[in-house]
Amino acid sequence: MPHAAASDRPRDRIHALFVVCVLAVASLVIAFLGAAPSRVTSRELLGDTRTPGEAAFIASHRGGAATAPENTLPAVTAALAGGFEYVEVDVALTADRHPVLMHDNSVDRTTDGHGRLAALTLAEVRALDAGAWFDEAYAGTPVPTLDEFLDLLVTADGRAIVELKGEWDAAAVDAAVAAVAARGLERRIVFASFDARTLALAAAGSKVLSRLLILKQVPSDVVSAVAEAGARGVVVNRKAVLARPEIVDELHDAGARVVVYTLNDDDQWDAVTALGVDGIVTDDPHTLSEWQSAYAGP
Repeated sequence: MPHAAASDRPRDRIHALFVVCVLAVASLVIAFLGAAPSRVTSRELLGDTRTPGEAAFIASHRGGAATAPENTLPAVTAALAGGFEYVEVDVALTADRHPVLMHDNSVDRTTDGHGRLAALTLAEVRALDAGAWFDEAYAGTPVPTLDEFLDLLVTADGRAIVELKGEWDAAAVDAAVAAVAARGLERRIVFASFDARTLALAAAGSKVLSRLLILKQVPSDVVSAVAEAGARGVVVNRKAVLARPEIVDELHDAGARVVVYTLNDDDQWDAVTALGVDGIVTDDPHTLSEWQSAYAGP
């Protein structure tokens, strides 16, 4: 049937072309899925949810403010060298939109300078002494940039809660996300903020990097608030969580984590450990670690 065979050739060619296209698309999908890193799980970054009485992870506040000038490289180095896996630091923007480690709106308290950080350029901030106020042994310590902090974290093999303070625009958030990704730190850093918009910008910039929502007051539906922010959990004020202890179980049931700030004595540690919170931010990580060894479960 020569005529039938001839009439089938165009159909065969179309079918073959279709098969090739399908295979090509499938290959691209497989390559994309294989290349795209998966989002960090809460367990991977922050551990399993704790049970009441179980020791929480310890995050050294402002790098390691008890042993060295807060939010400086010596403070971070001391905390990580002391065996504390997590450090918490504050990152804010200078007038020319460079991220540096600084908690306050002004530089007055922790440097020899004066004025609002947002009104000073990076060069002006870098010229300040951020160590002498703490101890003369640290005289000349500069205010570190975010890049310097990330470089230290790479070599120290630590993890960090990085609070993005103030208002961040998309360009600033994208640059911070890129700096983390360039060092392969997306699975060891979580961005935290009071500002849901800043967290949304971070989410748009990276599908891998985790986020935590910082709360002074707990909303009526905290689980929905965390979900809407695309966060892995909350960093919450101690008084707020003690006023509504049921939120710990609610967030755990939703797969989220609860980190409490900033607790510095055994009464405070005992109260939140009894609730089963997952992390404690403290200025005194050494004493908290000793307290956990004596009083908290493994």
